[in-house]
Amino acid sequence: MEEAILWTLLIFLARLTDVSMGTLRTILIIRGRRGIAAFSAFFEIMVWVLAVSRVITQLDRWYYIVAFALGFASGNYLGSYLEEKIAMGYCFAYVVPSEKQTNLAEILRKHGFGVTVVKGEGLKGTEYVYNIVLRRRDTHRFLKTLEANDKKAFYTIMDVHALHGGYMRSATKRKI
Repeated sequence: MEEAILWTLLIFLARLTDVSMGTLRTILIIRGRRGIAAFSAFFEIMVWVLAVSRVITQLDRWYYIVAFALGFASGNYLGSYLEEKIAMGYCFAYVVPSEKQTNLAEILRKHGFGVTVVKGEGLKGTEYVYNIVLRRRDTHRFLKTLEANDKKAFYTIMDVHALHGGYMRSATKRKI
């Protein structure tokens, strides 16, 4: 009985580990880190093979199947949580302030975000559009700053696949 409990726990932990690794591996591939992703994939599949072989060879133990499925579900959650915390890479924020005359660009710059202001034409005439490239780990602080200074601003945030040149301020080092 103790052996069955131990194997049930090990199957769950193996799936938790390999699925979390798979989630991070997918993100690494998307971010262009193929070498690290391939290295991670080697260990990910070894853990998966060990877990699946135990379940497949003993299908009469329903609790192994449940542990396998719970490990998979939990691994998806943990992997996405870890990816969010690691927050590697950059994103692009497109902001249209709610008021035409605003010092929002200066406030964002004061908080360490590089802002390029572009004049655009909207439904109600001239609009100012702020283009900001920022580290993904700074997204929460960026949104907090934006919300505190212009609750009605329109914004979108998108992942950046490639980044070259330009000027990036180090927002994570600035605490205001």
